[in-house]
Amino acid sequence: MSGTLNKVMLIGHLGDDVKMHYFEGGGCIGRFPIATNETYVNKSTNERISNTEWHNIVVRNKAAEICEKYLKKGDKVYIEGRIKTRKWTDDKGMERYSTEIQCTDFTFLSDKNQGDSGNTSNNASEPNEVYHAEPINNPPNINSESDDDLPF
Repeated sequence: MSGTLNKVMLIGHLGDDVKMHYFEGGGCIGRFPIATNETYVNKSTNERISNTEWHNIVVRNKAAEICEKYLKKGDKVYIEGRIKTRKWTDDKGMERYSTEIQCTDFTFLSDKNQGDSGNTSNNASEPNEVYHAEPINNPPNINSESDDDLPF
């Protein structure tokens, strides 16, 4: 084991619909922001403080298509994945950075039967159904021994 872990678990609401980008080879990528909220009471003023944190979510291929089909702005979703920081150069030649959550698993938490988004279709996904996204650049298996060779 390498001794490191890059894992993120979020429950939040979509800040926008899923934006899709399709590639020539047939693959696709979906991007959407989700908001998580933290609320606490300031002990010195007894004032209720609420902070919203925004996270950029990236899903790929079939998982992206499922998200595009069933998720809408305002929906509640559970996202599991890992943090990835990208670097690029903008139009003015400045180096820019973006931190994203590369989604590996997700669960829809909004009840589509309530009709918040106006979608009353019967083919909508059941809430709480877990989807596993395709692995993104899985590291090779460095332990070539099979489980049968374990001493215990």
